[in-house]
Amino acid sequence: MRTIWSLLIIGAASFYPFFQDAFNFLSEGTSVYAEAAEKHIEGPLKIDVILEREYLDGEVSQETIEETIWTLEDFWAKYDQWQLVDMDIDYIVFRQKMDDISPLLKANGYFGVTEDGTLTIFNGRPQETNIIQSFFQIDLGKLESTKCEELKKGIPIETKDRYVEVLETFKSYTAGVKQAN
Repeated sequence: MRTIWSLLIIGAASFYPFFQDAFNFLSEGTSVYAEAAEKHIEGPLKIDVILEREYLDGEVSQETIEETIWTLEDFWAKYDQWQLVDMDIDYIVFRQKMDDISPLLKANGYFGVTEDGTLTIFNGRPQETNIIQSFFQIDLGKLESTKCEELKKGIPIETKDRYVEVLETFKSYTAGVKQAN
């Protein structure tokens, strides 16, 4: 009999992280969590997992998948490369920092310059209405005419290396920064 009770206690404790808020209903009064805790759970647990990917350019993408949890050990092992951000009865949110630029920039991102000389990333060829991200102001007087024309037409990004290369190239042309000769 003790073995059965031990197994029941261990089983209940393994689900505690998923229902931690639900067990707080005793001190908070009746709530949605209380109703969820009263439900009898049989078989595997189904939960929505939201995966957030944060890219170098600041873009964050989200993907929602429904997971069937058979064992907690396997579930946590599957997401061991992800950071836990939020958790509730219905969902878990994980985030991962990506060492890459976003798919948006790869597909349609262009470096360009605004009228005031600010180095900017545009969604498509440079136009004032499709700005994604702005960086720093460039002293257009110090800039070679070919580089200036490139920026006005737009420089496609396509890869992380190209993203870093363009930022590094134009950083030395920052307005107000004196260069050593």
